[in-house]
Amino acid sequence: MVSLRQAFRSGTDPSDPGWVEIIVPVSDAESEARLLQVVERFAMRNKVIMTLVYVVEVAQSMPLDAELPSEVAHGEDVLREAQDHILKHTSGKKLTVNTELLQARSAGAAIVDEAIDRDAGVIIMSATVQRKHGELTLGETVDHVLKRAHCEVLLIREAMPEWLLPSMEPDLE
Repeated sequence: MVSLRQAFRSGTDPSDPGWVEIIVPVSDAESEARLLQVVERFAMRNKVIMTLVYVVEVAQSMPLDAELPSEVAHGEDVLREAQDHILKHTSGKKLTVNTELLQARSAGAAIVDEAIDRDAGVIIMSATVQRKHGELTLGETVDHVLKRAHCEVLLIREAMPEWLLPSMEPDLE
């Protein structure tokens, strides 16, 4: 297994015959562009089997195998665009890109299960700081993956939005 530190260091051992299996959850969030740049860099230095994952979350009130044509079509579009982007920017490298559209109750659990099923060495995902109930959070999906993934997790968090910065300043009174 290649550690993240080794993967991004110049001169990773080219004689290493091993392939790195990575899981990359994608959505239509603005942070995806940065996520794909990091994934490209990772793929340039390693022999990579990459699985791009899009999760359609199914409400508890619906059966898990419910037909959700618009959500599935959107997920397929997102996966196709991400796959095309990765392949365009990593041509000629030792890279296999798979896509997986999943339906699940929880995106976090689906991502962790996919990583386990594929014996992934790393999950690379993006996050955005949000405000929920007055508290700053990265969201339930990121929290679940960070707490339960068996492998390394590389989290790309975009810069704090301007509207959140004043609330971060310490109270000096």
